[in-house]
Amino acid sequence: MAMTNVKSVAFAIGFVFLNFAGQCYGFFGYGGLQYGFYNGKCQASDVEAIVRNTVYSKFFRDRSIAPALVRMQFHDCFVNGCDASILLDGPNTEKTAPPNLGVRGYDVIDAAKSAVERVCPGVVSCADIIVMATRDVISFSGGGSYSVQTGRRDGLVSLAQNTRTLPPPSSSVSSAIRAFALKGLTATDMIYLLGGHSIGVAHCSLFQDRLYNFKNTGKPDPAMDLGLLSSLRRTCVQNATVNRAANLDQNPFSSAVVDKSFYSQIMLHRGVLKFDQDLASDSLSKSTVAAIARSSDFTTKFGQAMVKMGAIQVLTGKQGEIRKSCRAINQLTLTSLIN
Repeated sequence: MAMTNVKSVAFAIGFVFLNFAGQCYGFFGYGGLQYGFYNGKCQASDVEAIVRNTVYSKFFRDRSIAPALVRMQFHDCFVNGCDASILLDGPNTEKTAPPNLGVRGYDVIDAAKSAVERVCPGVVSCADIIVMATRDVISFSGGGSYSVQTGRRDGLVSLAQNTRTLPPPSSSVSSAIRAFALKGLTATDMIYLLGGHSIGVAHCSLFQDRLYNFKNTGKPDPAMDLGLLSSLRRTCVQNATVNRAANLDQNPFSSAVVDKSFYSQIMLHRGVLKFDQDLASDSLSKSTVAAIARSSDFTTKFGQAMVKMGAIQVLTGKQGEIRKSCRAINQLTLTSLIN
């Protein structure tokens, strides 16, 4: 049997196994996770410092890895929970699904995993590395420092079809709130987590209709600020063959900084994505958006929301495994699943 087929069988068997096991992992809450989980588990080595230093060396050369890792954590945690299933290679895995084709930063996680494996083999999970690395790039991007709980283990299941739990860009505010609620997150959590858009970008194809043919009217979205419309039309030329990108935070002085500027921008009708703009006008979210824009504690609340998201459906204790490579299930686990 070809290795790709073996992997497919393992993923399928693993999926069945977890379902018959009753999915006995913490769905809501922080069960099994703790601050400083790795203290004393790697002799004198500071696992979190090793990850931080590795990630910083990558960030120093390419600051765009910050929004990439924020996106990776979100896409991982919303599918099967925060179990690093997004990192697994193979046919029909999460990586191959359309919502994840633009996800990047895998090389950063690989580098951090290699660094901790050199001093502490078989102890630190890839799932924890994603959460630690994301925490670090947020800090490097001015988003303040927050502590993360660790103790996650790596999942055995990665199926492209499971990415259907990811809210699409076309979501309404109400449908997105429902999707987040299924993961144990409140509407307020969701709105704070959208603060990740303060350093993100979106490709023209995701909002081009707002510039030229909103709802098939042949006109731009009337909710968009005219100055922003003019600027985005220069970036996203109609019928262009190159799919360029624009900053989601249109404040030129803070588009690379994790801060509350994004919320002020969407209140000024300067949201690039329709969903972002809807946050500032929908009755379910506009008061929270306005409160965040006026607040002085955004970075604290954003960090708290990231910690809460990082606890979705975690595997702990003897569940899952600690992968040797973030891209593949351990061979012994693979053999036991098939047999």
